[in-house]
Amino acid sequence: MSPAELTALLVFCTAMSFSPGPNTTLSTALAANHGLKRALRFCLAVPTGWTLLMLACGLGLGALVAGVPVLRWGVKLAGVAYMLWLAWRLAGSRRMSEADSSRLDVSFSQGVGLQFLNIKAWMLALTLTAGWVVNAGGQPAANPGQRLAIICTVMVLFAFSSNFAYALAGSLLRQWLALGARLLWFNRVLALVLLATAAWMLSV
Repeated sequence: MSPAELTALLVFCTAMSFSPGPNTTLSTALAANHGLKRALRFCLAVPTGWTLLMLACGLGLGALVAGVPVLRWGVKLAGVAYMLWLAWRLAGSRRMSEADSSRLDVSFSQGVGLQFLNIKAWMLALTLTAGWVVNAGGQPAANPGQRLAIICTVMVLFAFSSNFAYALAGSLLRQWLALGARLLWFNRVLALVLLATAAWMLSV
């Protein structure tokens, strides 16, 4: 991979990883409601799930999903349903005591599985496969396996660091959110972000 391609890859991954989405929203919400330690497993689940998704796309699953409308809509609708369920759970947490009772929680395996329902993750994986794995500067790539390994390594770092940064922000707000109804309104705002994400998922 040339320096120009690597630079373009880093810029693209930065923009996609650090922009708000279902993963970063959940990282913030989990840390704000449960603390950074509980959110850490989700921060680790995201790069794990995304790497599996990227490998699947690199091996041809992405082309199958993109080429079969029924499968594409199946991913969309499952992802939207999960976003709506998470938004409903999140919007109902009024106090830390309610949050600590696991009203809102995402296990490691759920975090991994969420990547396969996240249309933003699919779009990222498909774009990387088409633009950096299969092709190199508009020409067929001679070393797709090596390119796939580089991309997975880069995205593991970006996926973890972006979600950890959002989780850290959420955990820093935790003490302030414990006062009055602040947590309720914070959770409702994040729930609206998840609803907006679900609406966007249906439109793409």
